[in-house]
Amino acid sequence: MQYKYEKEIQDYSHLSSGRVFYSTPGHPAFPVRLASEIFRRCTASREAIYDNSSPCTLYDPCCGTAYHLSVLGVLHGNRIREIIASDIDEKAVEFAQRNLGLLTLAGLDRRIDEISTMIQQYNKDSHKEALKSAHALKQKLTAFDREHPLFTKVFQSSATDGQTMINNIAAHSVDIVFTDVPYGQHSLWHGPNAEKLSNPLWSMLDALTEILSPSSIVAIASDKKQKILHDSYQRLEKFHIGKRQVIILKHV
Repeated sequence: MQYKYEKEIQDYSHLSSGRVFYSTPGHPAFPVRLASEIFRRCTASREAIYDNSSPCTLYDPCCGTAYHLSVLGVLHGNRIREIIASDIDEKAVEFAQRNLGLLTLAGLDRRIDEISTMIQQYNKDSHKEALKSAHALKQKLTAFDREHPLFTKVFQSSATDGQTMINNIAAHSVDIVFTDVPYGQHSLWHGPNAEKLSNPLWSMLDALTEILSPSSIVAIASDKKQKILHDSYQRLEKFHIGKRQVIILKHV
């Protein structure tokens, strides 16, 4: 895979999982550079196909701790109006709420106080570096906040449960879906009748149809074995990076 937008390797240390943003075992961090590349490909497709460059509503139905969504909020907050996240795992939802809460100045100030307390208690260099990163993030968020507020919402749901989605998200309101779906040893499909789903990815795409806007783009990262097919979607791009495949679709 060749990067179209994030061609230069940047220093993303301020955004490291577990430094300012919260992390938890079993939820590996999505690579920051790749997340930014995928998001920028989505916004470019949205603009080219639909002539729509307005700030988007971004949603992930398999959000985990919402680390990559939080990172995108920092890097591209000027292109995002709202970030919505859901996951079947109650613990993941709790961490997602905490991470997305850091996209507000009030939430980041609480995190700064928390890190400052840890410095007083333990005087660790890692905590001091975290405090520097928190202040750097605050500076960036302050600039975005002057343009428009960034709204966030988190709820618990299976990624294949369209009814719960529509209960929590306005119909035809999501502009970009960006999700890293379950695969490997640390994450599996869960939820009501998940074991009976012959193709959970098809079921997820089907569940999304009622909430997608007329100018929507869907990006799915998965392992290379999973088939991402649905009659209501047209594939725009497919590329591989490492063990992942990334498929970018539009709703038709």
